[in-house]
Amino acid sequence: MGVKQAIKSLDAFPRAEEHLLQKTQSGALVSIVGLVIMAALFIHELTYYLTTYTVHQMSVDLKRGETLPIHINMTFPSLPCDVLSVDAIDMSGKHEVDLDTNIWKLRLNSHGHIIGTEYLSDLVEKEHAADKHDIVLGVAHLLYDDEKEHHDDSNKKFQALGFDQEAENMIKKVKQALVNGEGCRVYGVLDVQRVAGNFHISVHGLNINVAQMIFGGATHVNVSHMIHDLSFGPKYPGLHNPLDGTVRILHDTSGTFKYYIKIVPTEYRYISKEVLPTNQFSVTEYFSPMNEFDRTWPAVYFLYDLSPITVTIKEECQSFLHFITRLCAVLGGTFALTGMLDRWMYRLLEGLTKPSARGGVYR
Repeated sequence: MGVKQAIKSLDAFPRAEEHLLQKTQSGALVSIVGLVIMAALFIHELTYYLTTYTVHQMSVDLKRGETLPIHINMTFPSLPCDVLSVDAIDMSGKHEVDLDTNIWKLRLNSHGHIIGTEYLSDLVEKEHAADKHDIVLGVAHLLYDDEKEHHDDSNKKFQALGFDQEAENMIKKVKQALVNGEGCRVYGVLDVQRVAGNFHISVHGLNINVAQMIFGGATHVNVSHMIHDLSFGPKYPGLHNPLDGTVRILHDTSGTFKYYIKIVPTEYRYISKEVLPTNQFSVTEYFSPMNEFDRTWPAVYFLYDLSPITVTIKEECQSFLHFITRLCAVLGGTFALTGMLDRWMYRLLEGLTKPSARGGVYR
């Protein structure tokens, strides 16, 4: 018996006899309010436990010798596909776009509907090949020379080469496309070296004399564009690319758009331990209007640089022990608070009712 009594003395929750307990309406009201509060807090804590959140960490970027993927999806509503070229140059001045380049150009009519498709591989090499440059230059001389003798000599020369008619047909085709209001959608992936550089979409693939003949001057080249997607790697949850959905339409003017991009290497670590290497970026924009004395031609430039800091984003969730600890804290605190309110309300009501009862007796 001594042991049982000693154990009973350790009971922190002594029970009173049933007939000694008094139930009140105020106590019932406080209990209902307390149960509602505890249920709401339980649901909140359970939702927080089941929800993943992200933690950001920063460190020095140690990656070396990797390539940078550039995903492009843009529409040029006022330029035919035949005159558009894509060029990418890194800090050393080397063309890198011909490495694993996959670019598609979709011909669009004046209503934006697709009317043709062209797949370009090794785009810069194709656009800037020396033989094509010489051919176009010769065709420009052929069409611009007013002297009949030189015209005939050039004509004979290019007839011998078999290129003049093809080039003339290309120029006529471009002019007709401009009259019809054709546009072009350019999309694909460029793999470049992880160094500072730029890529631009323009009419720079044309010889300047041919471009002059087609457009009648740089001020008539309309580089209005819509950026549907521009990213530097796969997307992760919560990523926002600031240039997506950008629309720049020019009316009765022309110029060069320059987007200065700061790329931040990023690693996204899923809660499943899967790692997704990608990049996020910030951007500032500058537009330089074109005038008749400029010797440059309009273009859309994307000048990028890489940050030396890499950001690691981790998906995490609350541990089960943390969940139990918080649950006990909120539920226990609510229970203790409702108990205090019940005692205060009981004493308040008792203090208000007893004087009234005593006054009725003495009267």
